[in-house]
Amino acid sequence: MATSCCCLRLENVIFSSTSRKLRQTSANGSVLFSSPISSFSLLSPSSSLFYPVLKTSHSLHSYLHVKASSSTAIAEPEGIKINSVPTKPIEGQKTGTSGLRKKVKVFTGENYLANWIQALFNSLPPEDYKNGVLVLGGDGRYFNREASQIIIKIAAGNGVGKILVGKEGIMSTPAVSAVIRKRKANGGFIMSASHNPGGPEYDWGIKFNYNSGQPAPESITDKIYGNTLSISEVKMADIPDVDLSSLGVTEHANFSIEVVDPVSDYLELMENVFDLELIKSLLSRSDFRFIFDAMHAVTGAYAKPIFVDKLGASPDSISNGVPLEDFGHGHPDPNLTYAKDLVNIMYGENGPDFGAASDGDGDRNMILGRGFFVTPSDSVAIIAANAQEAIPYFTSGPKGLARSMPTSGALDRVAEKLNLPFFEVPTGWKFFGNLMDAGKLSICGEESFGTGSDHIREKDGIWAVLAWLSIIAYRNKDKKPGEKLVSVADVVKEHWATYGRNFFSRYDYEECESEGANKMIQNVRDIVSKSKPGDQYGKYTLQFADDFTYTDPVDASVVSKQGVRFVFTDGSRIIFRLSGTGSAGATVRIYIEQYEPDVSKHEMDAQIALKPLIDLALSVSKLKDFTGRDKPTVIT
Repeated sequence: MATSCCCLRLENVIFSSTSRKLRQTSANGSVLFSSPISSFSLLSPSSSLFYPVLKTSHSLHSYLHVKASSSTAIAEPEGIKINSVPTKPIEGQKTGTSGLRKKVKVFTGENYLANWIQALFNSLPPEDYKNGVLVLGGDGRYFNREASQIIIKIAAGNGVGKILVGKEGIMSTPAVSAVIRKRKANGGFIMSASHNPGGPEYDWGIKFNYNSGQPAPESITDKIYGNTLSISEVKMADIPDVDLSSLGVTEHANFSIEVVDPVSDYLELMENVFDLELIKSLLSRSDFRFIFDAMHAVTGAYAKPIFVDKLGASPDSISNGVPLEDFGHGHPDPNLTYAKDLVNIMYGENGPDFGAASDGDGDRNMILGRGFFVTPSDSVAIIAANAQEAIPYFTSGPKGLARSMPTSGALDRVAEKLNLPFFEVPTGWKFFGNLMDAGKLSICGEESFGTGSDHIREKDGIWAVLAWLSIIAYRNKDKKPGEKLVSVADVVKEHWATYGRNFFSRYDYEECESEGANKMIQNVRDIVSKSKPGDQYGKYTLQFADDFTYTDPVDASVVSKQGVRFVFTDGSRIIFRLSGTGSAGATVRIYIEQYEPDVSKHEMDAQIALKPLIDLALSVSKLKDFTGRDKPTVIT
């Protein structure tokens, strides 16, 4: 039976006899929740909620039983006491392109998370959550467990009927989208800062996905931000913490929490998308070697069940396969810089035939062949070009293709050749969702290592890996033992020979001072405002320059200032953008692209081929003058 009590961790609870205030704190001492109390008594210790899969040391093993007096009881629906906890607005809760991301120390500030969650419920129509079902999952990073309990109690306090939460609080971003769609849930919370580092000193994040599994549109995120500026109370159900370590259902009158297997629904979906027996035939070959680097992030929970148990890969093909709260002190961003261990293996003597990695929350991917890197822009184009013959889900052909504006034009050329509808959208997966829901889009991607399709409404790292394995398996299905296999490099070079090569590179300057970064962007905007077609930039002739504005073809919504573009008559492009996915400072991103139809030049190193454009971009932007940076943090 549910008890009407507020259960908090004993080791992180402070009671002041003077102020008679109870405070729940995080492991680093920051206040998570604060409320005066009138009386308290000890409960016997409950079972530990220690998370062995995450290998952490702090657990929720003792509780304090309290009655809140300053928190006004506003309702007791069928036995659940709902407290109205006074609060006040907190600055800085405006979401970026993928939710709200800040340092852990910010989120563990008093009522910081609670305010945002309550502001979300204040922003939704009641019919979108009252007595409904919401999904809750995360990437396993530090603070997810404490956050899970806060979110569950506020959801109950606002009249949600049921929460589906991944065991141990684990569920990848693609899997949350899949579960929302399969279970016909009203939406879901994703606790992740994606590819950003985790741990007490690093990043945490939260976002909300709607009932088709897509990230909440700007119309909702703008309302959330508006409500954070006027919030005065948090509705908190007075229920115990839920044990996330065991599958099953916990009921509190008309509210229930179901702890679910985070893999099963997602794996079932993959079985419906791909020919897993075809992939298994590839991975079981003695002349094909495969490696997947989970980067100690959420896909570690998926790698063994999918690649090893289902597809027959060797257990030692999974690297860094245990999810850790701090990602093993790593940066879970699958690129040539942060996935260096995998890159070294793939470029080493007698490296594996196929290598892949995924990021913190499992929605990004990197694909490598032996001594060969596949750019994300090429990756989505190649998947699209081969999808109909290699992936059963696309047997009837894709409905349409789309890319984010900064992504190279390689996908455009596939759409043109296949006579498919094509869309160029701002950065942010939510812009693809509208097109998918309208039946206009099947395959899409971003240069930031995000690739996906309309099987869900998020980018999907493991889906991209399985798509590539499907292509390689299909190309080699008739190869006998001892015959030379078609490699990743072979597939890419064949694609270039057919469509031409879009040389592409991205320069990231992370955690720049915001003032200098904004001045740099304003400088290039000023140049754009004075530019005209035909202007000369060295050997390049300007076709047009603008600050990208997008009008959604489905709902006619408009978003502006999505990236400054310089497009030249030979198809070359330079793009400047400030990223919205960091938690501190500003990340300046410069994108450089040049199209090359001449096959004899396709083997050229991208940095050499693009050097004139790179030099031009740095000169035009005066990046060093404004930011003080003389070299990028990451080059892709």
